[in-house]
Amino acid sequence: MISWFTRRTDNIASGATRQFMVANRGPRSCGWLVIAALALCCIGRPAPANADAIAQANAAYARGDYIRAVRLLTPAALHGDARAQAFLGFLYENGYGAPQAYGAAADLYTSAAISGNPFGQYMLGLMYDKGHGVPQDFVLAYKWLNLAAARASRGERDYFLRLRNAVASKMSPAQIAEGQRLALGWAPGRF
Repeated sequence: MISWFTRRTDNIASGATRQFMVANRGPRSCGWLVIAALALCCIGRPAPANADAIAQANAAYARGDYIRAVRLLTPAALHGDARAQAFLGFLYENGYGAPQAYGAAADLYTSAAISGNPFGQYMLGLMYDKGHGVPQDFVLAYKWLNLAAARASRGERDYFLRLRNAVASKMSPAQIAEGQRLALGWAPGRF
């Protein structure tokens, strides 16, 4: 499918190539410009297929076809789609469509959480609370649940806050302060 961006870039590149060739009187001197335009077209193009894969995986999950859901989500997750990573982490954590693997689930949740996905942050917080796939750490559990609550929709926020407060009931005031400090210092792309 050709997008507006591709057509616009092609028009710009072809116009720029013609101008460059006229100015320098030869096709050899414009080779780098054509390569740059091709690279821009290939690298800058968004991947709408990930959204389709996630929708199809959601439908497969709803039908109970967990193996298909894993197969659909894996390429998108490997390409860095945070929603796919969080969903695939859920499937691995619970053994739906793949062997139960807390370590793999924690890795996927971590990738999604670092990207700012609230579901990934919430699930990573629970993994730290339980010590599944990661060392048990209430401070990090508090941090990730706090971040999930801050980024979640209204309905999810109340639930995430209740879970965060349940984790806080196991912590000292100094640990809570440390969890809050970590949450305040967090930015997307950082652990």
